Amino acid sequence: MVSTPTRQQPARKPGPGSSASPVQPPATLPARLRTFRRRFWSLLEGNGTSRNGSTYYLILGSTLALTAIGIMMVLSASSVESIAAGKSPYGDALKQGMFAGIGIFTMFVLSRINVTWLKRLAWIAIGVALVLLVLVQAVGAEVNGNKNWIDIGGITFQPSEASKLALALWMATVLARKGKLLSRWQHVAVPAVPMAGAVIVLVMVGNDLGTAMIITMITAAALFFAGAPVYFFGIAGLVGAAGAAIMAITSPNRVCRITSWWTGQSCADGVDANYQATNGLYGLASGGWFGVGLGQSRQKYSWIPEAHNDFIFAIIGEELGLVGTVVVLILFAILGAAIYRVVVAQEDVFHRVLAGTIMVWLLGQATVNMAVVTGLMPVIGVPLPFISYGGSALLMSLCAVGVVLSLAREQMAPAIRPKKMLKFKAGSRGMPAKKKTARKRA
Repeated sequence: MVSTPTRQQPARKPGPGSSASPVQPPATLPARLRTFRRRFWSLLEGNGTSRNGSTYYLILGSTLALTAIGIMMVLSASSVESIAAGKSPYGDALKQGMFAGIGIFTMFVLSRINVTWLKRLAWIAIGVALVLLVLVQAVGAEVNGNKNWIDIGGITFQPSEASKLALALWMATVLARKGKLLSRWQHVAVPAVPMAGAVIVLVMVGNDLGTAMIITMITAAALFFAGAPVYFFGIAGLVGAAGAAIMAITSPNRVCRITSWWTGQSCADGVDANYQATNGLYGLASGGWFGVGLGQSRQKYSWIPEAHNDFIFAIIGEELGLVGTVVVLILFAILGAAIYRVVVAQEDVFHRVLAGTIMVWLLGQATVNMAVVTGLMPVIGVPLPFISYGGSALLMSLCAVGVVLSLAREQMAPAIRPKKMLKFKAGSRGMPAKKKTARKRA
């Protein structure tokens, strides 16, 4: 007996009153994390006209908190050596507070203008930066082997710090104009790479390898957010690694630092180049969970050179303990996450490159500084943004945050958005002109 094949009935969709539901495949962990992130930011930021501007206030709040911590820790870390030198124990902190006040005011002004207006200043800014970098080699002051400062009316200024923001603005302007041409390596390399190379060479002439590393990082970030081909970064990475190796080998001081960091021993001439990093680790270790107390550091008594500058993170760990260092890390994490939120929301290439470059600059420099203090990298003179002593670095970092705040302000709901200070008129340079419609006469 031959059996007749039975026809399978197609699966019916459950009706409105049916309790059956289609089986959904289990979500993977990355998908769950993406869903959680979207819901978290949606809940935090709001949607549409209900956007509350939390990204704006997270950037502003974390920046102000880090700046306040910096002034407090500069006062604590510099007071002892200032007294030993016959100076006021409040001198460095007051100077840092003065630059913080100027920087916060400038940050406020920049946060209220249209960032597109800065395109007009890109070529002027990079030109002034190059002139100052050349001038510092002619009349600049040398400190600890680095010639990076210009003395203007009793106030020292570091042009290499200004060149970071100038280069970020210039590269964002140039790469935005290139547009789709960036798929060809010729347009990626020219004129961005020669200009960045000129800035790096002038900084290296002043023997400042740490700042040159940060400027290289800024250049790579600008090309990445502009959409440069991936293979270009591989070639640039090899060239950069070779250049860094040559610069390290040709300098006995750098060779000494690297070998001391790697082996933990003194150099051949008996110089302990790891002395600063070792005492920084002593400070972090003696802080424990909650620290020895604000102002009670023992390592700042001339044990750590530049305790109020490059190694201020060690003083934070000693006086405020692990809790204090974690608070600083959390504030930088909040700042980075909020700026990243601004970057991914930008559709304009100029805005995306500028904000992304500033994000990499601030977070990259903070990472390098903390890695040096904790012994993960050889000693490199890179300040901790917003916290280390240095008016030029603090002023430029606050200006950079002001630029990002201007972009974050545009994401706020119109009803709560702070008003602009400078506006474009229709048809002005940098903004599209509005189309005029002619009225028909009756």
